[in-house]
Amino acid sequence: MAEFERLQLDDTSWVDVARGWLGDLGVDLDAALADVLANTRWQGSRLYKYDHWVEENRLGAMWRPGEPVPHPALLDAHRALQHRYNVRFEGFAILQYRNERDGQAFHRDRDMRWCEDTLIGILTLGATRPWLLRPRAHRNDHALENKGATHDLAPAAGDLFVLGGRCQADWEHSVPPIHRRTDVRLSAQWRWTSKAGRPEVGASYRAPQHYSRGR
Repeated sequence: MAEFERLQLDDTSWVDVARGWLGDLGVDLDAALADVLANTRWQGSRLYKYDHWVEENRLGAMWRPGEPVPHPALLDAHRALQHRYNVRFEGFAILQYRNERDGQAFHRDRDMRWCEDTLIGILTLGATRPWLLRPRAHRNDHALENKGATHDLAPAAGDLFVLGGRCQADWEHSVPPIHRRTDVRLSAQWRWTSKAGRPEVGASYRAPQHYSRGR
């Protein structure tokens, strides 16, 4: 079985990393990728930025208990994560990065509202892509290399990692577009919050953005 190794980001934020976790369960990773691609009802999404709608550079879907699962390994992962971390997930999201042009900028999962004690599980299928982390303190320092990223977890097919503690409060993550041709990458994502601490104030990542009206 793959071992979990904890990367301590700071005193209150951490990531558990289990390389090859899904393959060690005996899952055929290529077959799982093909099944999830074929059995998921993919949807695009749009964000309103200033004066027009922008298509997000990825596709997504949601799964909730009681619905058909795209591949049984995802249900096994759902149960295993709940058991290991003693939490309950309402379901999971599946994201598809179709090629090297797809990606997501640095952000936090602020739509959870309570970000001071969370668990975010991420299971990867398909191509290896950069997966960057940076402390929020770096977000406005544009002189920093790689936009201030301090870690690249670069998950490969079958890798699992879990972000915990104050990771969503004090750190940002990104799947940047890359400058070489690459195949599809999928990630299944589980999210939980204890609802401890102060809720986030202000608009979420998905909220419409408008020009400020300075005087």
